[in-house]
Amino acid sequence: MAPRRVIVTRPLLDAGNWVQQLQQRGFGAEALPLIEIAAASGAANTQAITQAWQGIGSYAACMFVSGNAVRFFFEQKQAPAHVLRGSSAINCVANKAFEALPPSLRFMAPGPGTAAALLDAGVPVGQIDTPPPDADQFDSEALWRLVGQRDWRGRRVLIVRGVTGQDGPDSQDSQARQAPAPSSGRDWLARQWAAAGCSVDFLGVYERRAPVWQPGQLQRARLASADGSVWLFSSSEAVQHLAAMPALQGVDWHRAVAIATHPRITATARAMGWGRVAESRPALADILDTLVSLPSSLF
Repeated sequence: MAPRRVIVTRPLLDAGNWVQQLQQRGFGAEALPLIEIAAASGAANTQAITQAWQGIGSYAACMFVSGNAVRFFFEQKQAPAHVLRGSSAINCVANKAFEALPPSLRFMAPGPGTAAALLDAGVPVGQIDTPPPDADQFDSEALWRLVGQRDWRGRRVLIVRGVTGQDGPDSQDSQARQAPAPSSGRDWLARQWAAAGCSVDFLGVYERRAPVWQPGQLQRARLASADGSVWLFSSSEAVQHLAAMPALQGVDWHRAVAIATHPRITATARAMGWGRVAESRPALADILDTLVSLPSSLF
């Protein structure tokens, strides 16, 4: 029997790794990225990230929404002299501020991928808070169950995240202290911290954009709407990008098969017309189990 076809919709860098691992396990996997990732551009964004690093010691915790948030935030740490312009004294102060992580600062990750990125960036494992490997979900709610009982009164937290492409390169959305976009788990988490007496700042370090697909990718997507391919969705935004593509308007997704890694993503896919959606924990091992156990009635 031919291997089950799997469509990986994660951003390109992440998708390649997943495709390789799925192929090694016998699946006919391929990448159709539905989110493009790029560093937040513009002088205002760069200055906001620099200022966040200079004031890192004023925070009790930094929460990162994804591995990309970690990577783009710590990339700025590596070369502060290229960010600040001015006297050598200013650059000297900037470099000193970037030398070490405050030992009391907590680094928070909603799941194992983000936690692994923090470790790769040099954060000591003892300073990382993340849901346990056997958590039902890896999300903001699971993270809050871990840290919510701490005393947050009078403290400051920085949430490091991405911004949508339409926000623009110099949008205030990328600045610290800017309110988040609506309807995300991070909104809920920020409200919990605020209710606990904590001040929450936001920092956008990368941009998420809808992809521009080539004709071959569009044709593959049309075929995968009805040929039994299994779409892997790890973001509601990815589903929305797919549904909004002008060249795919009119495609009937009711017969398409998907695995979603969170109830919010499942709800988005069904609202966009997907009739066959299974749910899985987001770890690749769990997705593999879900792929193997998909009932034949879905195809």
